[in-house]
Amino acid sequence: MTRVPLRGLFEWALLLPLAVPAYVMAYVYYDLLAYAGPVQTWLRDLFGWGRDDYVFPDISSLYGAVLVMGFVLYPYVYLLSRAAFLQQSVGVLEAGRILGGSPTGVFLRLGVPMARPAIAAGAALVAMETLADYGTVTHLGVPTFTTGIYRTWFASGAPVAAAQLAAVLLATVAVVLVAERLARGRARFHEAAGRMRPTARLSLSPGTAVLAVAACAVPVLVGFVIPAAVLLDLAVRHGDPMGLAAFAEFARNSFSLAALTSVLAVGLGLLLAYAQRMDRTPATRVAVRCAGLGYAIPGAVIAVGVLVPFAALDNALDALAREVLGVSTGLVLTGTIAALVFAYLVRFLAVALGAAESGLNRVSPSLDEAARTLGAGPGRTLLSVHLPLLRGGLLTAAILVFVDVMKELPATLIVRPFNFETLAVRAHRLASDALLEQASTASLTIVLVGIAPVILVGEQNADRLADSAQVRVFRGQ
Repeated sequence: MTRVPLRGLFEWALLLPLAVPAYVMAYVYYDLLAYAGPVQTWLRDLFGWGRDDYVFPDISSLYGAVLVMGFVLYPYVYLLSRAAFLQQSVGVLEAGRILGGSPTGVFLRLGVPMARPAIAAGAALVAMETLADYGTVTHLGVPTFTTGIYRTWFASGAPVAAAQLAAVLLATVAVVLVAERLARGRARFHEAAGRMRPTARLSLSPGTAVLAVAACAVPVLVGFVIPAAVLLDLAVRHGDPMGLAAFAEFARNSFSLAALTSVLAVGLGLLLAYAQRMDRTPATRVAVRCAGLGYAIPGAVIAVGVLVPFAALDNALDALAREVLGVSTGLVLTGTIAALVFAYLVRFLAVALGAAESGLNRVSPSLDEAARTLGAGPGRTLLSVHLPLLRGGLLTAAILVFVDVMKELPATLIVRPFNFETLAVRAHRLASDALLEQASTASLTIVLVGIAPVILVGEQNADRLADSAQVRVFRGQ
């Protein structure tokens, strides 16, 4: 709404923290701000302080976790809110000015209320991401449901108790979504007039412009520039001691899982969306909606929900093979990446499904009718007509799923086969042992991979990324 200096740069730069996993942020800032870290060491050397001569905020606390995750997750609110403000009716805002409202008053009384659904959707998405986090809260010593599930499963060996904790966490997610619905009530947020021209941006005074630039620069510096710079410095000076061959294996595992899941997710999402387009019965709509509920469920909950039945099925298959064939099949599902890929699909299918649905909704039904008239069946119509039109959106969805899988930690820790390491698991293990210098290589690789979707969909395809982020929330509702 204003002429902020460097506006074009900040439009996409404010999305960069999305590339940094929250647990990587926790690793970096814990190392920087801990008592033995460079910041407190510099302060003690500068002022000659001892341990009891000053008070420094403890990063290993609930408030430290809130700040770390806030600087990572704010782009979801920023992205959806920005899209809502860009789509608001210019006529409504001008009518408020004509009636005597100041720019600030019109923004607070008209602009913000009209953008409320987008703001609430972004906040709900942040809440779900926070509830699903494991690496950040573990590293900063904050006990949560996800840490309790992991410790109950592996440390105590009590899968039933872990499943009970997972059920409570799932209920908590449902409460968050229902609370947002109830808070919305019967309110509706339709636009009163079309947006026929762009909004006339307000000019800022020099002092206000400096404050605006600082407000935009701080989240980018704290959420991306500082973590990326620290990791790059540590990776260059120290790096992973395992050697190139071992690190290449971790990277290959991560990339293989991410590539396989993204291809399967896009394929399944396209088939489900097209099935809903061809068959609009209530049963089909309910089935497709249920298939897209996974993003509202934390990774630890999905891991428990996948591992328990898959382990039982493995045991049943092995017992049957022993009885009938006299051989052991071993762990066909839980002993391979099959269960892990399935868990990823359950969690991230909503991204691909939302992109496919959004794209198909933009395709006129007359194209389907013309193709059928020319003798093309549903399959050929999908491949020859719809797929070329959806290619851009599906590619964006595949990249988003790829990055999400690369960053996923709790589901990977619980479901992965024995002796199967990924970059996320490698970074978590080293950072948990206070070896950030060695964890920097894996962490930096994850960050660099995460930059790709920000660059590809930052300016030209921001609406696609906003649609993808929004569908993650509404799939859970």
